[in-house]
Order: sequence, then structure tokens, then C-alpha cells
Amino acid sequence: MLAQNRVQVDGIVAQDADTIIDTFSKIMLDGQVLQANAAYYIMLNKPVGVVSATRDSQHKTVLDLLDYPFKNQLHIVGRLDLNSSGLVLLTNDSRWSERLTLPEQKVAKRYLVTLENKLHQAYISAFANGMYFAFEDLTTKPAKLTIVTDYQAEVELIEGRYHQIKRMFGRFRNQVIGLHRFAIGHLPLDSALALGQSRQLSAAEVTAIFGHKKRTVID
Repeated sequence: MLAQNRVQVDGIVAQDADTIIDTFSKIMLDGQVLQANAAYYIMLNKPVGVVSATRDSQHKTVLDLLDYPFKNQLHIVGRLDLNSSGLVLLTNDSRWSERLTLPEQKVAKRYLVTLENKLHQAYISAFANGMYFAFEDLTTKPAKLTIVTDYQAEVELIEGRYHQIKRMFGRFRNQVIGLHRFAIGHLPLDSALALGQSRQLSAAEVTAIFGHKKRTVID
């Protein structure tokens, strides 16, 4: 079939048996579509009180907020706690989501944190040096903290341990009373999205989140 030019992959006649295809490659044989799966990438502004899960018996989930016919195909990339708000990504492209979560990619997540007590300069060095947590027997990777106001700070992490931000501020006996994620990598939360609203990412945003182009996205 290849020798007879009967197979097309993404609109190009395939003649090499080693042609790489994936879940989202459009494959045609004799003009008939054999595979034409679409990749979906969603940005959601998650409100407080919604769980980052596909199903939950007690709380509204992020999927409950979506109104797309394909929403049940999606999985969550980077969860947020029940009492946190902001940017959540969902996709059906597992290779993309895996790249976002790989430690070697060093995709930073940025948060606006509101505290119960005043901040001071010692927080900056403590976050930058990392903190040891005996329960997991690990030291957190360096995190960047920028003081915004006496009671608010921006925190940038390249990892996401369990309740990490709350526990790090807990070392100062300073309770987190508000946690809002406003960016992942080079992708900021769309300011036009109200809490609970979502939209699809553009092809440019899908690649730009890493800060460089790695893969062509076919819409």
C-alpha cells in the first residue's frame, strides 16, 4: 500500500514504513479516513470549593464546570487544592501533560499567596534555600518568593509537593488564607476568564508554555 502511494499521514503521502505517527496523526487510506483524533487543550480559572478531579461524590469537580462535548476525554494537568483558585489545564494529550510534569523540563508554576501575618525578608532566603521535610525525608527545590505587600507574596515553584506552599509558610507559623495560581510555564491565566470559565488554548499557546517550540500542533 505504501509503494502504491495509497496512504497519507497528515495530508502527505507516506512511503516509509518507519513514518512516526501518534494518536493525533490524521491517517487516510485510498481517500478514506482511518484516524482523525483531535487534541484538546483547555485553560480553566478554577474557583475555591471545586476539586481538581474528574468525579467526586461530595464536591463539584473541574469537569462539572466545562461545557464541551469532549470533556469526558480530558485529564487534569497539575491539580489545585479545594481551597485554592486559578489556572488549571486539562487535555487529552498525555504526551503534552507528561512533558509539563517532568522534573527535567523545569516548568515553573506561579502563585499569588495571601498570608495571615506580615511577611519579612527572611522568607525570601528560606524559600530560595529549600526546606527539609522529615515526613518525606526530602528537601524542596529552590523556590522564588517575591514580597508584593505586607501580606501577599508571589511564589514560583518547579515542583509540587503535597500542600508544599502551605507547609513552607507553616515553618514561619504564618497561615495561608488565599492561594491563586496565575501562570504555568510561559502561559499566564487569561484575565478575561472569570472564575469558573474556561477556553481552549491556541496552537501557539500549547507550544509556548514551554518557552520554545518542540512540536507542531495540528488543529
